[in-house]
This record gives sequence, structure tokens and C-alpha cells, in this order.
Amino acid sequence: MKVDVVIPVYKPGTELLELLDRLKRQTVSLGKIILMNTGQQFLDALTAGTGFAEKYPEVEVHHLARKEFDHGGTRHQGVRYTDGDVFVTMTQDAMPAREDLVEKLVDALREGVAVAYARQLPRKDSGVLERISREFNYPAASQVKNAGDMERLGVKTFFCSNVCAAYRRDIYEELGGFIRHTIFNEDMIYAAGAVQAGYSVAYVAGAEVIHSHTYTNLQQLRRNFDLGVSQADHPEVFSGISSESEGKKLVAQTWRRLGQEGCRILFPGFCMQCAFKYAGYFLGKHYKGLPRKWVLAISTNRAYWEGGRPGLTEEKEPEEAGHDPDRARAACRE
Repeated sequence: MKVDVVIPVYKPGTELLELLDRLKRQTVSLGKIILMNTGQQFLDALTAGTGFAEKYPEVEVHHLARKEFDHGGTRHQGVRYTDGDVFVTMTQDAMPAREDLVEKLVDALREGVAVAYARQLPRKDSGVLERISREFNYPAASQVKNAGDMERLGVKTFFCSNVCAAYRRDIYEELGGFIRHTIFNEDMIYAAGAVQAGYSVAYVAGAEVIHSHTYTNLQQLRRNFDLGVSQADHPEVFSGISSESEGKKLVAQTWRRLGQEGCRILFPGFCMQCAFKYAGYFLGKHYKGLPRKWVLAISTNRAYWEGGRPGLTEEKEPEEAGHDPDRARAACRE
């Protein structure tokens, strides 16, 4: 079985080189590693004088302009450059924690499983709140999810992450691949389509990558705005399924874990973070009623809005008090 890898890249640092080194040491021999690189100058600056092409002969680089990047479309184009039975999607800052990462993901793609995604472990320098968040979304127990779990799991039935996930190519082709234009959530949208088509989604806790972030409250607001937009744009996936209930569960788990670690002094800050997240999510869900300049200011992905989006409110210049445009035009003709 041939396995390829697709990695979107933007302004990479040395973590990309470390990722490629770790992929070379995987127990499964990899075929192509496709880098969908946004901004050639950034990758050129990183690799200049390093013998990059000679050191990584399996790497194939495809450059694109920033305005061409799309979370779904760019990954789908990357898949088009592969020819393996399985392809693995990763991000440039996700580090395989073990050399059997890909092997465990591929093993999980048994009959009926369309996609298998990895467990994300926090970095060593992560704070308590980030560690709790990772534990909540990526627990220690594996599970296989299908349509029969909808009532029990809700939106978590579709949860999947392209930070590190393996896909069966035959099912991917059957389902039409990743959505071509989306601001966010291309992985969950695909997973939802797979579940609705009768396939399963596997979470593989034994396949581990090191991946976490420390976002400011404003960054959380902007990211969750894009999350809300993706849900508003895809009611076929998210309509009738509450995401808010998962937020409530996270709050409850965070309260318990902070108590266990003697860190409840951090809870007010966590509540503030939740307020920013929810505000962003709420605004994103209702973006069609917002002025366009608000949307552009809040969203992390301005390129997504280029050319306009249906339903966006366009601001109009206010007319002067008492001004009648028809009367003015008539006066000019006299």
C-alpha cells in the first residue's frame, strides 16, 4: 500500500524541516510528500543553501499566491498530485510524537472507515488551560464514529482534524473530496459527508502528534468567527446540531481539572476566553447581517471574501438631510 502526505505551508520556520525529518523515520515507507506552499519567497529563504532538494527527494513543492489559498481547495489540489492508496494530511507545525504515527493511522482505515485522525498532544511549554483543552478534544481512548452515534455525540460525530489525518483514496474519490471553497472546517465537512454516506470516522488515540497553540483572546474571537461562518455556510452539515453543548462540557471539565491541579485562580481568565470565543462564534454564525467592513476586520482569512459573498451587507453612503436625488437630477437638466 502506497501512502503519500499533503502539507499546506505558509511562512515556514525550522519546524517544517523537523517535520520532514520525522516523516522520513516513520515505520511506514512514504511515497510523495506534497508541499502546497503559499509565498515562494518564504520557503526559498528557509531552504537556501541547505541542499533541500537533495536531502528530501520525496518532497514535491507547488507554489501558490496567498489569494489562491483555500483550506479545502488547496488540500484537494495537493491530493490531485498524489497517487497513493492512502494520503495523510498534516500541518507544518504538527510533529509526529512516535515513529509509528502513520502506521497506526493506516491500520485504522479498516473496512468502512473513510478517515482516521490523530491525537494532538500539547507542547511542553503549553499552559494549563491549553492542556485541558487538548485533553477534552483528544482524549486517551480511541473510538470509531458513525451515523448511529449522532444522538449521543452530536457534532462530535463529525469531528476530525486535518492537523493529522489519513484518508482512503477510493472513498475520497467516491465522495468528491474536500469542499473546494471554505473558510474553515473542510475536514469536518468531509467527515460529515462520509458519515451521511454510511462510512465511519476513526479517532486513533495511539497515533500522536505534538500540536498546540497559545492564542490571545482577540485571536480566539477571530478564529471562532471563521468557525461560525463555516457553520452558517453549511447548514446541510451543522443545522440542527448544537455546538454550544460541547462548550458547556468543556467549561465543566475545565472547572474540575483546575480544581484537581489547584489552579482555580485561572478560571476567571478562562471564562473571559470563553466569552471571546462565543462572541466570535455568534458573530460568525450571523455574518450575513454584518457590515462588510466588520467581516473583513474580524475574519482571519480576507482572501475568502474577495469578490464578495452572498448575503453580506454592503454599506451605503448616507444621503444629506432633505436631499431628493430625482429632484436634483431634474434641476441639472433645466
